[in-house]
Amino acid sequence: MPIDITMPALSPTMEEGNLAKWHVKEGDSVSAGDIIAEIETDKATMEVEAVDEGTIAKIAVQEGAQGVKVNAVIAILAEEGEDVSTIDVKSSEPAKEVKKEEPKPPEPVPEPKQEEIVAEKPKEAMIQEKAPAMAPKQNGERIFASPLARRIAEQNNVDLKSISGSGPHGRIVKADVEGKSGTKADTKSASQSTASTSAPAMATGMSDDKVLAFYEEGKYETLPHNGMRRAIASRLTESTQTIPSYTMTMECELDKLLKLRSEINSSAPMGDNEKPVFKISVNDFIIKALALGLRDVPMANASWTSDARILHKHSDVGVAVAIEDGLITPIVREAELKTLSAISIEMKDLAKRAREMKLAPNEFQGGSSAVSNLGMFGIANFTSIINPPQASIISIGAGEKRAVVKDGAIAVATVMTATFAFDHRVIDGALGAELAVAFKQYIENPMGMLV
Repeated sequence: MPIDITMPALSPTMEEGNLAKWHVKEGDSVSAGDIIAEIETDKATMEVEAVDEGTIAKIAVQEGAQGVKVNAVIAILAEEGEDVSTIDVKSSEPAKEVKKEEPKPPEPVPEPKQEEIVAEKPKEAMIQEKAPAMAPKQNGERIFASPLARRIAEQNNVDLKSISGSGPHGRIVKADVEGKSGTKADTKSASQSTASTSAPAMATGMSDDKVLAFYEEGKYETLPHNGMRRAIASRLTESTQTIPSYTMTMECELDKLLKLRSEINSSAPMGDNEKPVFKISVNDFIIKALALGLRDVPMANASWTSDARILHKHSDVGVAVAIEDGLITPIVREAELKTLSAISIEMKDLAKRAREMKLAPNEFQGGSSAVSNLGMFGIANFTSIINPPQASIISIGAGEKRAVVKDGAIAVATVMTATFAFDHRVIDGALGAELAVAFKQYIENPMGMLV
């Protein structure tokens, strides 16, 4: 009996995926565990294994297909001894057909009454508002021009009727007006005027086409949203709209940590390639400090659901990793139990596979808190958006030499700013402060992380 190979659900929320690549073709023999395809989701590219041995009888979804629904049949596997030629994709559960209704003949439209014509005038005005930017009618004809082009023409006394537009559908653009005037127009004030009117207009909920009309043709390009960008937009919009968050900032001195880091790295054993087996980063210390802080303040090591708070038994810490045109947060599981060297090695592997879109769903889902570090870019401080179901996130700024007061005297120390964001439904202010203090204690007394 033929076996359906279906689009797998790689996460609880996955509804569809892209069939990135086939590793087999029709007629190939496979064994259980063989890699037969690669499925691409918004966060990762996963390999699909054969669940049984047999022959690939039919490939129902071609390589490169987008938006394939979960559980849809993508191929059919014939068991040993079956006649491959008799198997058809239709032997699997077919997709539901949508019956097309025959178009009905148009019904006769009665001649409108005078009061109906008057009532329709507001609708006509609305339709005109959706039209592209244009100049007023001249001799019964409407002149299409961009807002910037019209302003430049007005400032330079250029008659738009005498200009042939080079933009889409003959629309007059800035270059057309400048060419007609013979000199490059001073567009600074016009540009500023366009910017000043476009921002309020966008804030009032303009349609996409009207937003683009505020920008001169050729000065922008559209970048269609991919699955990752849509997922980021959806989750962070959900966060800002549903999580009552608050922030608090803690300044931490790094000098002891930097000294200990240097000592540990200088004593790291050498591998076969004559390179150190590990090289601990400041971020590895930060991950460990947050993990230990969550362990010490267990009520802050929590997540929110509509029915209950989830208190985690271990510190599963997410770490924001920038990838091409996106962001993903792999999780260091049970980080409070791991050594700094183990965290360092694991994070390098997770970050590498994150950039290659090779993470498994369980490697970036869950956790109770996360670290976002922009210190390497010289950012002094910033605030991150909580990634649900996590209830907190810590934003790490750059370590900077600052003047501090020690024993009544001014001294110089390396200081970094850590900004916490908390979900107030889970972590109240005093509880959040406890976690921030615990984190600071470990950062400023890093030997405690080695115990």
